[in-house]
Amino acid sequence: MQSTVELSARLRALPAPVLGAFLMIGASACFAAMNGLIRVVAVELEPVQIAFLRNLFALLFTLPWLTRIGLHGLRTKRLHLHLWRGVVGLSAMLFWFTSVANLPLSEAVALNFTVPLFATAAAAIFLGEVVRARRWTATAIGFLGVLIILRPGFVELTPMMGLPIAAAAFMAASVTLVKMLSRTESSITIVMFMNLVLTPLSFLPALFVWRWPSAEIWLAAAGIGFLATLAHIMLTRAYGMADASAIIPFDYMRLPFVAAIAYFAFGEVANSWTWIGAAVIAGSSIYIAWREVAAAREGRASGAAGESVRARP
Repeated sequence: MQSTVELSARLRALPAPVLGAFLMIGASACFAAMNGLIRVVAVELEPVQIAFLRNLFALLFTLPWLTRIGLHGLRTKRLHLHLWRGVVGLSAMLFWFTSVANLPLSEAVALNFTVPLFATAAAAIFLGEVVRARRWTATAIGFLGVLIILRPGFVELTPMMGLPIAAAAFMAASVTLVKMLSRTESSITIVMFMNLVLTPLSFLPALFVWRWPSAEIWLAAAGIGFLATLAHIMLTRAYGMADASAIIPFDYMRLPFVAAIAYFAFGEVANSWTWIGAAVIAGSSIYIAWREVAAAREGRASGAAGESVRARP
């Protein structure tokens, strides 16, 4: 008990960027383990039912949070955006769970690294953010990484290979909606509404393919919900402790974590093209994050300078 307290104290004493990096690595490990459990559950259940169980258990794990903030914490004037985020989030989940169930895990995760690339385009189109030539160039280079992984003309392409990319596009749309909501809503409200909307929304289609899970699958499904909740908590705290450019590189630890799980649990070995393509996508995404932080700092600096000029007598 004392050693646990001492470890907790030492962790809190770490500089915020270092602690943020550890939290991001922890979130990556949780996401990787969650994907492994999705593959296990997919042996018995359809992806849409897995999505419902994931949302149900995530909601159950966050109910104590709801009791702490009370119903007043759910007051919102932007219910329509929360509902849209639920629809977009469920679409992303179904595409992602289907790809994890049917594709090599490492390949699916590498292709899903394209979320920041889609998010850059969405921010420019829907949020009016200024995206200059360097970020557009990095985005284009990132999509070249997708071609390296898929190797069209050398490997037969199947519709299934497009699912992780479709999931990434919907995840980017979800990120864009979160940015819009975060202008007026607290992070607690956004997270709670996500679970409250997704659970009934995924229940209806799950009824059409429902199979009563075995005890082992119930346990694995609970693990998926728990890991998803824990990963999102660590992810949120990591972003609150350091600039995105400092911690986003650690998000790409998902690939080695997933590669290890895929090898030891399912006998899958990631090919060299997957690693090369993932490196290109990750490098582009990290550069985009760095440029976003730099642009934000420049904007704050110019705003402060403007205020200083206006304040002069």
